[in-house]
Amino acid sequence: MRPLNPHPDRLLPADPGVRDLARAIYRSVAGAPIYSPHGHVDAAIIAENRPFGNPAELLITPDHYVTRLIHAHGIGLDQLGVKNPDADPREIWRLFCAHWDVFAGTVVRYWFESELNEVFGITVTPGAQTADQIYDQLSEQLSRADFRPRELFDRFNISVLATTDDPADDLAPHRALAADSSFGGAVIPTFRADRYMSPNLPGWKDALSALATTSGIDTESYAGLIDALRARRAYFKECGATATDTGILDSIAEPLPSAELERIHRAGLAGTATEDDATAYRRNMLYEFAAMSAEDGLVMQLHSGVRRNHHDASFAKYGPDTGHDLPGACDYTNGLRKLLNDFGTNPTFRIVLFTTDEATISQQIAPLAGFYPSVYVGAPWWFIDTPAAITRFRAAATDSAGFNKTSGFIDDTRAYCSIPARHDMSRRVDAAFLANLVATHQLGEDEAHEIAADLVARIPISTFRLDSYAK
Repeated sequence: MRPLNPHPDRLLPADPGVRDLARAIYRSVAGAPIYSPHGHVDAAIIAENRPFGNPAELLITPDHYVTRLIHAHGIGLDQLGVKNPDADPREIWRLFCAHWDVFAGTVVRYWFESELNEVFGITVTPGAQTADQIYDQLSEQLSRADFRPRELFDRFNISVLATTDDPADDLAPHRALAADSSFGGAVIPTFRADRYMSPNLPGWKDALSALATTSGIDTESYAGLIDALRARRAYFKECGATATDTGILDSIAEPLPSAELERIHRAGLAGTATEDDATAYRRNMLYEFAAMSAEDGLVMQLHSGVRRNHHDASFAKYGPDTGHDLPGACDYTNGLRKLLNDFGTNPTFRIVLFTTDEATISQQIAPLAGFYPSVYVGAPWWFIDTPAAITRFRAAATDSAGFNKTSGFIDDTRAYCSIPARHDMSRRVDAAFLANLVATHQLGEDEAHEIAADLVARIPISTFRLDSYAK
């Protein structure tokens, strides 16, 4: 069994001369603070600063990147602890280690090797024979004060960590952290109102009730819902938010007349809204969210083209975000035409577009960002947040939009301890890309260093309006 020892030149070019350039570029940004403007870590973890439970609870069960691929090899999600509190964490860890080979060549393997070695000091490769040894070492470390969430936040050199939050959330953990003078970083909320967008979504009526309770505004009408959402956006801004996020299947934004919206809203409350009603309502809400961002300046993130909960039986048993959301195509050019005609040159409005369809980057998003001041190209997300795909992304986006109209790296993770590994991966890939531009005489070496620094700091700070949090 080979030792777990990630190579210092991993992901850098094979050509010795270009590799030397890439090494220098990478080293210049390797220790830079992390700006994470989109992710799914629970703010309460950091606010409460309790010790993490066990290795499986921290590293395996909540990470659908991990569980989905083991499930693809015949292991039930319940065996991995998904919606199964009775699962033995040591057995979950043994299953993961026994399936270490299925991650060969994947970005998950890359992240885990960096994380296990550089965060936890693990020096043996996971496998059936080493599972218990690694589990015991991790358990011992997780019991120590220097491995609590806030201590790791400082060690990871995180400057800003954005979370994803429902409009009805009280944001108490965010407020507690902001008021704590001993906490040097920033954990800021992101406004995500997906579950209010369509009257045929499960739990839509319950969501309206919760929002009404939190906001103090009656949501029995469409106009009331919009007032409540607008009020909560203002509250999120008071608590440090700089952005919103929306995840939908299609990217069509079309406003409807007020009377029609009120009709559909009433039908939704009565349980009589048709599929066509729900689609029209959702597309109107996407337009409405853009109008709100043009008013209040919250940066609008749009994640489109993913078919959520593809496997009905798994969704029924385990719920959402359990590994069976699958990528698809989306049409930003046509779907957002009305939205961008109305808001695309508004200096207050900003939208960051993400896709899991690589062709959409070069054919739609980058060209849109290359014209509209408001449009930015979101970093590779989910199925394409891999070293090879990030390299392709750089070529595709830079051709039409340059570096400055991209978002900076987005880790989009629930796996807290993988954050430094993910950002380090991006910095290495970008260093390799920039080194190749220097080697082919498309950039000077000094300019490549400046761009590398911009990609990890100035660009995400500017794109997501994080200036007040910049170090």
